[in-house]
Amino acid sequence: MPHATQHADATGYACAAEGVAPSRRADAREADVSGRADVSRRADASRRADASENGDAAGHGDDACPVELDSALRGGPFHVALRAAIAARGLPLQRVQHHLTRHGVKVGVTSLSYWQQGARRPQRPESLRAVRALEEILRLPAESLLRLLAESAESASARYARVKDSGVLGRLLAELDQSPDGGLEALGHQERVRIGARRELSGREEQHIVRARRDGVDRFVAVHHGDPGCVPERMTVHALENCRTGRVRRHHDTGVLVAELLFDTRLRAGDTCLFRYAVEDGTADLTREYARLFDTVGGQYALQVRFDPSALPARCHRFAQPSPAGPRAGRRDLPLSQRHHAVHLVEPRVRPGVVGIGWDWP
Repeated sequence: MPHATQHADATGYACAAEGVAPSRRADAREADVSGRADVSRRADASRRADASENGDAAGHGDDACPVELDSALRGGPFHVALRAAIAARGLPLQRVQHHLTRHGVKVGVTSLSYWQQGARRPQRPESLRAVRALEEILRLPAESLLRLLAESAESASARYARVKDSGVLGRLLAELDQSPDGGLEALGHQERVRIGARRELSGREEQHIVRARRDGVDRFVAVHHGDPGCVPERMTVHALENCRTGRVRRHHDTGVLVAELLFDTRLRAGDTCLFRYAVEDGTADLTREYARLFDTVGGQYALQVRFDPSALPARCHRFAQPSPAGPRAGRRDLPLSQRHHAVHLVEPRVRPGVVGIGWDWP
């Protein structure tokens, strides 16, 4: 090692000085002291470098948690939190890769770059091991990055956007001769979601207050997006108040169901209508969030999620996104009602974007 080499050189000089004349021994001793001081300084520098290698300099201390990093760890998404953590610790990607190697995990610098840009996501077992090691290297709370990675596997809003962009939803609406807004303005919207004993999306009930933008509007088309693995053919739609069920269309591959809800009378421009319906699902596996995507400005929106008493979450939170692909913000913890096992949020006036409730299972 460098400091060992420096020490050998100094010792050799001192031994050679033993046989010199007395007049030169003082100079030799001064040179020896100077050499040893230089060695000491170099050794200190080497020890500091070694400490950096061991991760002591990987962060600025456990108490250092910039506001940006704290916000990213709470709200995600994964790539934003990873980028903020690396920046907060002041480590170039080459050093991150080196620390991962010391943890027995091999990840390329290019992969790390893609991860923090959001161009790719860690998915393979080896990559997930790397994420767990990164939490230790970057001095982050345990499971913080892994949790965000699970949340961003594909969010509900991202699935909605993907289905919309695929043209599937447009084709289903076209089969029902339905325009994008249906000629209706949303004044109020209440939604009650039920999570079942298997931690699945059991069903939901909606109440709408709408106003006709033009004469002749006589229906509303409901759209339901099931979770991955759902079976639309087994889902059912029930008209509950001031409407009746019309035609229903399903798309198996995307898990989408669309259904006509026919009003009792044709509305004239400016007329309002209050109606209520429900969708029974329960055909998919575990779910972690429920989100609503809004394309336009609207009235009040209230969302309640109620859990089966035998399957209660560890914690719940609300979130918002400017778009399905945008970063999550506005994250706030929501208290779970002890008696009714429910959480809720209220938006006084919705804007284009995503609003939802997420939860962590114990």
